[in-house]
Amino acid sequence: MTQNAQFSVGERWPAKDPSVIQLYSYPTPNGVKASIMLEETGLPYEAHLVTLADADVKSPEFLSLNPNNKIPAIIDPNGPDGHPVGLFESGAILLYLAEKSGKFLGQTQSDKHRITQWLMFQMGGLGPMFGQLGFFYKFAGSEIEDPRPRERYINEAKRLLNVVDQQLDGQDWIAGEFSIADIAIAPWLNALDFYGAKEAVGWADHANAVAYVERFFERPAVQRGKNIPAQDQ
Repeated sequence: MTQNAQFSVGERWPAKDPSVIQLYSYPTPNGVKASIMLEETGLPYEAHLVTLADADVKSPEFLSLNPNNKIPAIIDPNGPDGHPVGLFESGAILLYLAEKSGKFLGQTQSDKHRITQWLMFQMGGLGPMFGQLGFFYKFAGSEIEDPRPRERYINEAKRLLNVVDQQLDGQDWIAGEFSIADIAIAPWLNALDFYGAKEAVGWADHANAVAYVERFFERPAVQRGKNIPAQDQ
């Protein structure tokens, strides 16, 4: 079975080399998790720009791969059972690529579970709460006169940032060694700058987190992956 026989996404974003992983994404904090991971692992892939416009993410072709109409999503033509596999949800993609490559998921089962818990921390807490902070601090929610929604998410962002800062005390990476948990968490911490919310959450008072984000974005693979797919393609 070919990937196009299973998913019609290739009709809108045709693959130049259908033998490699196909990435459908946009460089948001969630989107760059997949591109950074692919760059870090060295797995061969091809990137397709899927904008956040309804014309793209709600198109029948993209919905054939991700019925939840969110980026990123991937197709691996060389799935673990000998058939193509399509995946959405950035956390699921990170886990899959870690297992496929044998990288960034620790050396032992205990490592794997410790790393996975921090991945889930980002997926269930840091990402959704920071996203709401952005909505109420920078975007349409900032026009709401009632201060309570904004205060709620500022306070929750502060709490989560404190958790990260404390976990990083005495170590470079969130779970000890560099892992998919870092690839999930660091881009969302960096989003505070895009939201213009660093001062509101007391970013400068969290020295461990500040150094962590700087360290993360100094990695060559991160430098490449943070701008993939290119928005001018």
